[in-house]
Amino acid sequence: MVREFANIQLASSAAVKHIVDLAVSAVRDRGFCSIVLAGGSTPRHTYELLSADANAERMPWQQSHFFWGDERWLAANHPDNNFCMADKALLSRVSIPAYNIHRITTGHKNPETGAALYEKHLRDFFHLMGRAEMKSDVEDKTIPSFDLVLLGMGTDGHTASLFPGSSLLEEKKKWVAAVPQGAGSPPVARITLTLPLLNRAENVVFLISGSRKRAILDTILTRPQEAEKVYPAARIKPVGNLVWLAAAEG
Repeated sequence: MVREFANIQLASSAAVKHIVDLAVSAVRDRGFCSIVLAGGSTPRHTYELLSADANAERMPWQQSHFFWGDERWLAANHPDNNFCMADKALLSRVSIPAYNIHRITTGHKNPETGAALYEKHLRDFFHLMGRAEMKSDVEDKTIPSFDLVLLGMGTDGHTASLFPGSSLLEEKKKWVAAVPQGAGSPPVARITLTLPLLNRAENVVFLISGSRKRAILDTILTRPQEAEKVYPAARIKPVGNLVWLAAAEG
């Protein structure tokens, strides 16, 4: 489903409604909610709106757990760090338990170590919460389903830290992987969730703005097979619902 908006403010308001409604529903049905946050600049306004009193009062913060789709290999307090942005715009402003915040840590020897540790953390979390009930086709391993994954898309069609031409687009086993330095802006090493995990989500919401990204979305919608060869975002095909919130301008 594609929903179009005149500007990012209106699209962000729609994103907040998705977040709150899905969180309330998940907590009612299962007792907790798992949400993957997007990085970059586009979702900042969404996070700020979610932290506003009227919206924050509806969120079940005590039962909501937050994860990240990707992280830049930077210190946690670096302005380009995805956790840093989300913390300033949202998490530090609301009453959420510290143990509900599952950030990708970057203080390890290398990104590969960080990726392995985050995957272990995810496996432990979902095992504890009983959400790893869905079987994958690879070695019969279980893959959990996030309640909601928020994603953005770059003007090159990348999403999370899955970039055009990356070998990670063919990853079948790992849930989390390291991305070499040089891809994306800033051109630092990264850690990203992979397609096997992202595509198990119950709900995926893309938030995009601008004519260049809209043109990519049009290709994804009208020429999906062609788009999959060029744009990683076209490979996001969740088992659940997929919604595009497209703003004409930022």
